[in-house]
Amino acid sequence: MKKVLSLLLSVLLVVSVFAGCSSNESSDAPSTDAPASDAAPSEDAPSEDAPSEDAAPSQDDADLVSITVGATPTPHAEILNFAKDLLKEKGVDLTVQEFTDYVLPNMALESSELDANFFQHKPYLDNFNEENKTSLVSIGAIHYEPMGIFAGKTAALADLADGAKVSVPNDATNEARALLLLEAQGLIKLNPEAGVQATKNDITENPKNLDIVELEAAQLARSLPDVDISVINGNYAIQAGLSLADALATEAADSLSAETYANIIAVRAGDEQREELNALVEVLKGDEVKAFINETYAGAVVPAA
Repeated sequence: MKKVLSLLLSVLLVVSVFAGCSSNESSDAPSTDAPASDAAPSEDAPSEDAPSEDAAPSQDDADLVSITVGATPTPHAEILNFAKDLLKEKGVDLTVQEFTDYVLPNMALESSELDANFFQHKPYLDNFNEENKTSLVSIGAIHYEPMGIFAGKTAALADLADGAKVSVPNDATNEARALLLLEAQGLIKLNPEAGVQATKNDITENPKNLDIVELEAAQLARSLPDVDISVINGNYAIQAGLSLADALATEAADSLSAETYANIIAVRAGDEQREELNALVEVLKGDEVKAFINETYAGAVVPAA
């Protein structure tokens, strides 16, 4: 019996010694339940306060002022896209929003969806403001696009038959411009008092009884198979793949149209002094953009003075 008791005491003593060792080892090791904030950060891990290099914008981008400018695709959006990097150097991040007509970009500007637009000349803008009670203004003339007469069913102006069909833009200012070009070719005569406000009702002489067909400017190039000739805006001619060199006649560089119909940057009244918009005009009138225009459009688009 004494031997059994001695054996039991020995076993209990050994178990107690091992339990004590195990407890000491556990207290020396870091607890797996400790909060992450208590653990020392890895030298390779980014600091909790440091922003991720991938997520954070560069300082340069963070300092840019963003503007959105509406434009018709050719040549206006193309010119703006060329100017993007030049504008970044002046602290402006440009987004170009394309439109395919002459109404929506002005309505979008008036409703503050755009900061500016680039597609129209001053007479068109003035007429649009009057008809739509909008308050848009020009802050700079950028380029001029000569309007051209292009052959449809008839290959030469001298071959136009009596009653030949001639398509022209249906908006007030561009119609006047088209009629002035037809008059310059001796095809019609206009009331001299009408000037840049002329419509077909101002035709005083029409020896060939030309049938003047008024169409939306964007549709003129498509009308060529159905008319004898068409008077087409420069931007829509380029967009349709027509070359100004192939036109039967174009506006002269010293014509009333050339002086009047330069394409402008339009903004809302009150925004004329915004630095980022003036930077846009400065870049677009700069030597680099002028060189781009001359090299790209070969006379179909002419930088404004």
